[in-house]
Amino acid sequence: MTGHFIDAQPYAWPFDGNFSSKNTALIIIDMQNDFCSPGGYIDGQGISLDPIRNIIPAIQNVLAAARQHGFYVIHTREGHRKDLSDLPENKQWRSRNVGNGVGIGDAGPLGKLLVRGDEGWEIIPELAPINGEVIIDKPGKGSFYATDLDMILTLKGIKNIAIAGVTTDVCVHTTMREANDRGYECVLLTDCTAAAFHKYWEAAIRMIHMQGGVFGATTTADKLIEEMSKFAAPSGKD
Repeated sequence: MTGHFIDAQPYAWPFDGNFSSKNTALIIIDMQNDFCSPGGYIDGQGISLDPIRNIIPAIQNVLAAARQHGFYVIHTREGHRKDLSDLPENKQWRSRNVGNGVGIGDAGPLGKLLVRGDEGWEIIPELAPINGEVIIDKPGKGSFYATDLDMILTLKGIKNIAIAGVTTDVCVHTTMREANDRGYECVLLTDCTAAAFHKYWEAAIRMIHMQGGVFGATTTADKLIEEMSKFAAPSGKD
C-alpha cells in the first residue's frame, strides 16, 4: 500500500492512505470539569473519576503532537444556556434520577451543572485550548447537532477525524456516528477515551469494529503520533 496509513483495527487507517496535517483534525470531546473533576456532574453521580482522569496524559501527548506538527485541533463542550431555554425537560428530569439527585442546571460545587460560563462547564486546565483552536459548544451529545462543526470542517478541507474524550459510549460514540454519516473517515483513540464503566467502553469499541469498521477504526495515541511526526512542524515552530 502507498500513502500514509496508521496501524488500526479493523483496518489500516485511513482507508485510502490519504492522511496529512492538511486534511486531518483531532477532536477532543467534552474534557470538562463537570465530567472530569471532583465536584462536577459525573462525580455527583457517585461514579469514579479514575477511568476518565487516567486518559488525560495520553490526550496531552496526542494534543502536543497535533500542535507541533500542524494538525487542526477542535475541542467540544456540552452545556446549556444560562436560562436553560435549550435544555429539554426530559433530559433534565433524567439527570436528577441518579446519584445525589442534583441534575443539569442545578447548583453544584462548580456552579450550575453543565451551564455555559460556570466552572464545571470549562475545559480542564490540563487540556486547555490555545489561540487558534476551535471550541464547539453543543447542547446535546453529538458534536454536529445544533453546531457549526460540519461547516468548519468542510471549509478547512478536513476529511479525516481522530477522536478523543469522554464518554466513549455517549458523546464520543454519538459524534463518531454523526461524522461517519457525513462521510468523514474516523478513528477513535482507545487510550484517549473512557466511559463511566469499563464494560461500556469495551462495548463501544467492539461496535466500531463490527462489519469491517461500521463507523471507522480504532487505534492508540502512540500509533497516531508516530504518523503525525512524519509531517513538518508549521513555520515558526520547532
